[in-house]
Amino acid sequence: MAIDLSVELVAVRHGITAWNLERRYQGQQDIPLLFPDAEAGLLALRDTLAGEQFDAIHSSDLQRCQQTLEWAQAVKPGTAVSLEPRLRELDFGEYEGKVYDELKELPHYRAWIDSVGELQIPGGESSGQLRARLDAWLDDLAANARAGNHRKVLAVTHGGVIRELRRRFETIHFWDGVVAQAQGRRWQLIYQQDAQGKGEWQCSSSSAVPALESVTP
Repeated sequence: MAIDLSVELVAVRHGITAWNLERRYQGQQDIPLLFPDAEAGLLALRDTLAGEQFDAIHSSDLQRCQQTLEWAQAVKPGTAVSLEPRLRELDFGEYEGKVYDELKELPHYRAWIDSVGELQIPGGESSGQLRARLDAWLDDLAANARAGNHRKVLAVTHGGVIRELRRRFETIHFWDGVVAQAQGRRWQLIYQQDAQGKGEWQCSSSSAVPALESVTP
């Protein structure tokens, strides 16, 4: 495969909501950010992204992500911004609005936990269905990057989405992919396309957003 393009992708999770604090499954419920609790994380994210110029920005269309993007002040003149339903959180179906103690005795919930998210949630999605819509989004990301000469892209999204992207690009275990609110990951990606036009993203490096502080021994 020949190297077709190189893109730096920064994916950040939305700020804190009331349901985050209550440990409720939010899924695709359109829950707003909680203030003043969310403010410290959002200001830290703003500082982290200050001075960075993104060629394109994609945001989940749910309001907690749109609010996070507004606080981040990452949209500069001329930046293409897309509201993207495919960047929504996993659809938790019947689990949305509930906490662990309300679900732990349900057989289908226990089976879902044991499957590491691979089973389809009643009325919702499976991890495979989430990956399928992310794959479609990543295909479009490649096409748009090529057409618009995008070399640096920001995605404002949800914890479950970043978990799946980490599993794809960092080959880590499901339970190791958690990122906190108003934090995320930075990946240097290479898109390779074969003679038949089939493309594939590969990751050459990854790091935390904000960057982890180095510890001097």
